[in-house]
Amino acid sequence: MSDYAKGLEGVIAAETQMSFIDGEKGILEYVGIPIGELAQHSTFEETVYLLWNLRLPTRGELDAFTKELRGRYEIPGVLAERIRQLPSDAQPMHVLRTLVSELALHDPDPNKNDPASARDKALSVLAKAPTLVAYFDRYRRGLDFVHPDSSLSFAENFLTMLNGERPTETMARAFDICMILHTDHGLNNSTFTARVIISTLSDVYSALTGAIGSLRGPLHGGANEGVMHMLNEIPSVDAVEPYIMEKIRNKEKIMGFGHRVYKAKDPRAFALQGLAEQLAKDTGNEELYLKSVKIEEVMTRELGKKGIYPNVDFYSATTYHSIGLKLDLFTPMFALSRLGGWSGHIIEQLSDNRLFRPKAKYVGPHNVPYVPIDQR
Repeated sequence: MSDYAKGLEGVIAAETQMSFIDGEKGILEYVGIPIGELAQHSTFEETVYLLWNLRLPTRGELDAFTKELRGRYEIPGVLAERIRQLPSDAQPMHVLRTLVSELALHDPDPNKNDPASARDKALSVLAKAPTLVAYFDRYRRGLDFVHPDSSLSFAENFLTMLNGERPTETMARAFDICMILHTDHGLNNSTFTARVIISTLSDVYSALTGAIGSLRGPLHGGANEGVMHMLNEIPSVDAVEPYIMEKIRNKEKIMGFGHRVYKAKDPRAFALQGLAEQLAKDTGNEELYLKSVKIEEVMTRELGKKGIYPNVDFYSATTYHSIGLKLDLFTPMFALSRLGGWSGHIIEQLSDNRLFRPKAKYVGPHNVPYVPIDQR
């Protein structure tokens, strides 16, 4: 009998060339490149190409990839009308999950799942998902749709569709960096979900839909919303210490701190912190940033020795708020980025597939007699 690992902790269930994590040292690399270097020098489009092809593109390759992605921003007209029929109070993650699944209905051959076909379908979903989110958000606000602009980058196009105006250069770059930082992160729960589904030789749409469902959980992608709720509950910088100390005394979870993998500060948090600081200053949200810094200071002093440090969600909350995103759009932003990583894992899984079929350890009774219903 194999040892039981609750939550599959420590179990190696797949091989990947996409991302490497050293939780003790706080290292994250995409195909060997440190995440900080990609955040500084790359773009989301180039990062997706890197993960899907396991190498950086040439200028010509990146131009071709970007052109193909931008050419797929538009969604079918029927789907746009479908959005107008949705309940305006629906939660955006439920909407995104439903509409990504519905994209399969507009694919003449949705079940093709050889690596080339999977790549093609993944590119379409990656291109169209921002349109789905932006259209729904404008619909629920009673605003007309802003159609995608194929002359704009992934980040610029989404923010323009969402807000009805071109973002500032700082906002567009900040959003682009957030997309890079969230794209992939080893065999996390949603990535594992995508690989498990595609391992049955199901379809790309099903695998991505399942991954979105996994991500929306508060223990996974939904954590950044919890960070913003916490920041909103703290009235001032001076109120941070008593608030956090009370949480620690009560052994309550501090959202945005601690990670299943990292025992050092999440390397993505380093990249986001500087971004959050600049954006907060530019948009009049400096106190929000200062509260965040104070929370980290108290948490490091009190719990740093236990390996509890800020994770990627902590500073992404301030960043998304400063960009002007509504709270319930935080997790969909994570999903838009992670579609790139999930798709890379789907392609990787299909290239050397084996059906996932772990065992369960039975802990129930044996040889229990059946009791007729009139004797119970």
